[in-house]
Amino acid sequence: MRWLVGWSSTTAVAAEIGSAGATGSDGETVHPVGSQLLWGDPDPLWAVGDWRPDEVRVVKADAQNRIAVLGTCGASDEQLRLGLFAARGGALRHLTNWPGSYTAVVQVGRRVTVCGDLAGARPVFYTPWAGGTAYSTAALPLADLIEANLDFGHLAALLAAPDVPAALHDSTPYDGVRRIPPGHALILRAGAREIAGYEPVASLAVAAPAADPDSAVDAVRDALVDAVRARLSAPRHVPDIDPGPVPGMGPAERRAARGMPVPGIGADLSGGPASGTLALLAAGLPGMPGTVLGHGTGAGERLLAVTFNDLAVGGREAELERAGALAANPRLHHVVVAGGEETLPYADLDGPLTDEPGPSLVTAARHRARLASGSADHFTGYGARQVLDAHPARLADLLMDRKRRHLVRPVAALAKADGSVLVPARVYGAARKLARTPYRTGVESLASRLMDRRFDEPGGAVGASLAALTWARPGPAARWLTGEALAEVSVRLQTATSRNGVGPGQRPGDYRARAALARHAADIRILEQAAEIRSQRLHTPFLDNQVVRACRALPEALRVQPGARAAILRTVLEGAGVTDLPPGWGAPTHAPAAAASRTGLRVAVDPLMSLFGTPLLAQAGLVEARVVRKALRAASEGEPLPLDGLADLVSLELWLHRLLARRGTCWTGTPARQRAVPEGIKPQRGALGAGAGGRRG
Repeated sequence: MRWLVGWSSTTAVAAEIGSAGATGSDGETVHPVGSQLLWGDPDPLWAVGDWRPDEVRVVKADAQNRIAVLGTCGASDEQLRLGLFAARGGALRHLTNWPGSYTAVVQVGRRVTVCGDLAGARPVFYTPWAGGTAYSTAALPLADLIEANLDFGHLAALLAAPDVPAALHDSTPYDGVRRIPPGHALILRAGAREIAGYEPVASLAVAAPAADPDSAVDAVRDALVDAVRARLSAPRHVPDIDPGPVPGMGPAERRAARGMPVPGIGADLSGGPASGTLALLAAGLPGMPGTVLGHGTGAGERLLAVTFNDLAVGGREAELERAGALAANPRLHHVVVAGGEETLPYADLDGPLTDEPGPSLVTAARHRARLASGSADHFTGYGARQVLDAHPARLADLLMDRKRRHLVRPVAALAKADGSVLVPARVYGAARKLARTPYRTGVESLASRLMDRRFDEPGGAVGASLAALTWARPGPAARWLTGEALAEVSVRLQTATSRNGVGPGQRPGDYRARAALARHAADIRILEQAAEIRSQRLHTPFLDNQVVRACRALPEALRVQPGARAAILRTVLEGAGVTDLPPGWGAPTHAPAAAASRTGLRVAVDPLMSLFGTPLLAQAGLVEARVVRKALRAASEGEPLPLDGLADLVSLELWLHRLLARRGTCWTGTPARQRAVPEGIKPQRGALGAGAGGRRG
């Protein structure tokens, strides 16, 4: 886990803060464990963890005007210097325009600006401390710093309404630690806080000018190529060390067997369009994707393409065949990773403590098995669905813009899938109702549904689309929460409507799409921590700022059409010179994932029943153990329950256990801070100390 941390103090305490640490209100001096100082007093900044040398850059104009960029950034030092000068005049958006995935911190005198990203994959957190403000790209270190308790209201909202920003607002699992929204920056002036948005948002009343479809797709292509090139051009510092002899294995296999990535560039390769697009782009761009050693091929410049074949589930023969056809590219070396029962969801419940809980914790071992055979720099297609596809609520946006004819094809596709002539009327009616429903009414309706425990929704593809045609809807785990937990989330929603007034000022489809992207990006961040392979970097170009911007400029009339994502990415590849794609490329492959989840539940039902014998969630008053055990047993026997809701429950319970078992802290200082987690959870006080750490850095 890698993060940066710093703070800005008021003038009164600035003299007490130096490059070696900071003095809190109780007189103790602390600084991060395993850190490298980027700049010192009076507003120090550290990088913590296993950052590569090329991932941390600091450019200075003088002692009080400097910029730090952490992550993969395609800007040159001169461009960073120009960005620093632009930021002095308040041009924050300029800091987020460079290719790559990074966090930028700018100091101009006593003003410190920390920019978050558009998707939410690189968040920024903050908390009041020592008369000023501490900030970080991870929430847990700040919880350590202030010795925060858990915020059980946030955890309840995470289960009851995970896709509803009004329920979560700016809270985190740690009481007193806040996050800035995606597309915003944290501005600190001598300790005083301000959160400013740097990205314009389409108005609810006035539609944005429709972009030319061809130009918009060309912009997506250029953004993706720049994002991939930024990773290929970055120097790589993974030592090519043979990890020792193993009979019958070459160096690459020996590294994979010991959980060490192969030096070079790799990518996921499957029948899906997103990861396949990145693999083909990376293999086709000039440069050296990487050397695959130990295979006796004699080829040097080859990209390592990894396909996961789940032998315990099956049903992926067509996908494997398409991946094999793509791997015929002479610059690709294809590796098929076979997975059995040991890689099913829920099969391995052990793992590291992540910064926050997330549903990917139940599948981390599955992803780790695939990534262990990957390269040191590994491309994944995560986020493509969220930035390219149309959220069903966008149908309401089209109605608001009087573009009814663009609803014909998507509605016809749903009618064909359902086989009912009533589908067009049902979908059109739901879209029209959403277009006429104010934001506040939609959120209050969700609050009422939670209080009345109304969770039933229509099934099938049409049912999912109809259920999504709302401003806000319950999460899949909400049906298993206690009445008290649902009531607390209902109050949070009602408070949010009072706080926000008339609403977010966005169209319902655009608003829901941005919320879904933020939710997905947050889970990918947790997956990266949970499935971490030493010396490996996961790259998600579809979550980069410039790619997200290019995708948001796609006309809604284009993205709502059936098969739009595959068509857009096919055009992107054609523009990059890749035209020979196998038949069926881009076909959806959701069924194997659902089958794997159900099979994993059936295989692991006994350990899961033990996990929920005396669950911490029940001690906190969020669920009843008996109810969850009954649901787990029913789902393992094939009853059609929402599997993603059970994954949310299990993941949160696992995360609480790992947090409870944590010892140590992210900070060094006086012995008073080296404390253990309190025994058990006391829900009436909401007390679970977050000040005792586990993995450092």
